[in-house]
Amino acid sequence: MVSSSIENADFDETGYSYALSLIAGKHKPVILYCLMEYEPVRFNEMQRYMKRVTDRTLSRNLKELEADGLIVRTMYPEVPPKVEYTLTERGRSLVAVLDKLCDWGEANRP
Repeated sequence: MVSSSIENADFDETGYSYALSLIAGKHKPVILYCLMEYEPVRFNEMQRYMKRVTDRTLSRNLKELEADGLIVRTMYPEVPPKVEYTLTERGRSLVAVLDKLCDWGEANRP
């Protein structure tokens, strides 16, 4: 077993820290799970699915996930405007991780 010292360790430099920074928060994992199960999803559908989330909060989280390359926002030129969200390939690569969280939750739910 390799012994490592915490004295020179920097959590911010770990892959774990980076992954958490992309999906951290109350709503981002739920958004990713929703898209994993039901994509494509429109804004209002997402809001109904999540129940207690404000327009502003949902919009901010969607923009952050889009900026991080995990989801894509597609706008259709219609009246009223139609916008759908889907996972990118990078976002789909998180599905295995989210599936493991689901498995753990199902196995350990009271």
